[in-house]
Parts: sequence; C-alpha cells; structure tokens
Amino acid sequence: MNTIAWIILLTLITDLIVNFTGDLLNLKMVDERVPSEFEDYYDVDQYRKSQAYLKANTYFGWAAGVFDFSLIIAVWFSGGFQILDAWVRSFNYGPVAAGLIYMGALILIKSILSLPFSIYSTFVIEERFGFNKTTVKTYVTDIVKGTALAIIIGTPLISAMLAFFEYAGNNAWLYCWIGAALYSICIQFIAPIWILPLFNKFEPLSDENLKSAIFSYSRSVGFPLKNVFVIDGSKRSSKSNAFFTGFGKNRRIALFDTLVEKHAISELVAILAHEIGHYKKKHILKTMIIGAVQAGGMLFLLSIFISYQGLFDAFYVEKKSVYAGMIFFGMLFSPIDFFLGLIIQWYSRKNEYEADKFAVKTTNDSKSLIRALKKLSVHNLSNLSPHPFYVFLNYSHPPIMERIRAIRKISQTPSAYANRQSPKLRSSRSRSIQEKNSTETLS
Repeated sequence: MNTIAWIILLTLITDLIVNFTGDLLNLKMVDERVPSEFEDYYDVDQYRKSQAYLKANTYFGWAAGVFDFSLIIAVWFSGGFQILDAWVRSFNYGPVAAGLIYMGALILIKSILSLPFSIYSTFVIEERFGFNKTTVKTYVTDIVKGTALAIIIGTPLISAMLAFFEYAGNNAWLYCWIGAALYSICIQFIAPIWILPLFNKFEPLSDENLKSAIFSYSRSVGFPLKNVFVIDGSKRSSKSNAFFTGFGKNRRIALFDTLVEKHAISELVAILAHEIGHYKKKHILKTMIIGAVQAGGMLFLLSIFISYQGLFDAFYVEKKSVYAGMIFFGMLFSPIDFFLGLIIQWYSRKNEYEADKFAVKTTNDSKSLIRALKKLSVHNLSNLSPHPFYVFLNYSHPPIMERIRAIRKISQTPSAYANRQSPKLRSSRSRSIQEKNSTETLS
C-alpha cells in the first residue's frame, strides 16, 4: 500500500468512527420525559415512540454504514477494480464508452447490493412507525423511473466529462466546470415542469380561503406568485413537506397534501413565508454559487490527480484511465469533502434561522410558525434533543428547540402584511394537532 492508499483507508475508518461516536452521543440524550415545550403536543406513549424511532434508525444506519465500508474494502483489496477494468477493456471500445460501462457497472452493483437496505427501511422501519404509504408497485415504478432518468440525464454529462478529460488537455477541468454549471442551471428550469411530475401529481391549490391568504401574503412582500401547488406526497409517506424549486416562470411552491390537511391557514402561511424567505434572502442562488465554486475546485484537483500513477497503484489497477481516475479521486477527495460538508451544513442552518426571521417579521406572527414547527416535529417523531456533536455532523437545519428559542427572540414589530391581514387568516381553520413531518425537511 502506498501513501495515497493509506490516506484513503484511514479516511474511511475515521469517518466510520466519527459518525459512530456522534450516534452514541445522540443516543445518550434519549430521555423518556416529554420536554415541557411539547407537553401540549406529545403524550408519554407517543414521545416514547419517537425515541424508539430514533434508536431504530440509528441501529439501521450502523448496519448500512458497516456494509458500505465492508463492500469498499472487499472490492478494493480483492482487486475488484482491476478485474472490472480488465473486463471493460476486453471489449476494445473507446475511452468514453469504456468509461460509461465501468462507472455504470459499479453503480449497478452498489444499487443491487443496497436494495435490501432500502426495502427494509421503507417496508419495515417506516411501516412499523406508521409512516409508509408506498405500495410495492409505486416502489418498483420509482426505481424504474429513477434509473431511466439517471441514464437520460447522467449519461450525456458523464460522457462529456470523460471526453473533455480524455481529449481537451490542460483546460479540460475548466470546460467541464462550465458545462456542469450550465447543465445544473438548465435542470433547475426543467425539473419543475418535466422531472418532478414524473413522480408526483401537482394540482393547483383549490382551497379558496387558503389560496387567498397565501396570495395576500405574497403580494405584501413583493413576491410574484402565479400559483401554489399541492403535491400528492401521501401516496408514499404520511410525512409532510413544503418546498420551492425552479426559477423564473417555471418556479413552483409546492405543499404536500398531508401538510395542507393537518395545518391551520395561519400555520401554512407561516410555512410559505419561510420558503419565500429563502428566495428573498437569495439562499437558493447563493447555495448554487457555493456548489459551483466547490465543483470547480474539485474538478481542478481532479485534473491534477487523474493521471497520477500512484492513485491507480493504490487500488491495484495496472493501466491508467480517465474513468477509473475519476472514481479513485472521489475517494481521495473525501477528507476535503467531509470538512466542506460541515461548513455547508453550518451555512444551511444559518439560512434556516434567516428564513424563520423573515417569516416572523413579514407575518408578524411567531406563534403560528412555532405551532407549525411543533406539529411537524411531532408528526415525524423527530428527535427533540439531539446531541450538539451529532447536529454538527449531520443537521442541515437547526434543532427544533433552538429554532423556537430564536423565533421568540425576534421582535414583533407589525409589518405591512400584518396590518392588511384578513379576519379569515386571523381566525384560521381548525386543524388536527398531530401533524406528521420533520422540521428538517422544511427548507
């Protein structure tokens, strides 16, 4: 084993240990007593159920993590990468076609071996805790659609990257960077219209009272809104979500049907205000720019290491190739990617606080947002008291308790929207308190 091999191996082991430590610390925070903040939302049995859900997912995560680690080690030290490379080269195809076969084979093997874990998570854990609504037919159809979509979208992009690094010389990374950035922007425009509807139905919001309240709010903050859509998330899970996607005339705000069913009008407006806050604060654009810069840096480093013999020696591969170099560099890059991920998650948590603040300031209604977040947490059996180290490693959203405390600190200066708020919105509709979703999906 050379130096690169030791770096990659130690990185894999460290990642396993660090995440295992975070999980253990998180489990030690388990307390069957309902936090006073949630006494009106959780009964004792339901809260114990949330703790059991945390444990089940943690143990399952350990099993999946050990499996992934063992699989990489087994393929690596058995010479699997070299065996696959020799098989691909036996067809005598060009470098681009060979690369597509090599990468496709690795993805296919990993997908097949990981399938039992996906099935167990969906049809055992999620089923046991009352979340799963996915039928076998829907599950299989999603896999088929997802695979077809990955081939249609991914093949041209990977082919272009392979071709650039094979033939474009020293500036290949720059061409790949520009191409990937343009490709990503295009996807943002077509996803709401062509991709998302392949998996879910998007129906215009039909509740006139809710629609009126939402449009009244959007006008008050200068957010041009043509329509709000309801997505049939209930056909896969009882969990809820709301999201914003796309740009220009193709942008969409979508509410899960389970969200609309369980929340009062004022709570739904608060949720939408949070989503609009991300747009008004340019979080989506900034995140895309950060992602583009990160991709550029990674591609530049890839151009340096992609033909380095030591990288191939580390994986016992005899002949250099662009396609194998891309795979191996991804593993070498993992330490940098880990630390970048921590920074990006910190930035994401910061954005969530800003979106919450925007929602409270523009609706002048912190109580509705707090109620919505509490209902979402209860319904999703979310962990109310995660360990700070676990949050540091894994959370893209602040823990619910911290969000509530931050919301309460925000001044309640009346806004123009609050002054124009209609009596219907002030009174709200009566909704069930037991709402299913995670605060971590409200982004």
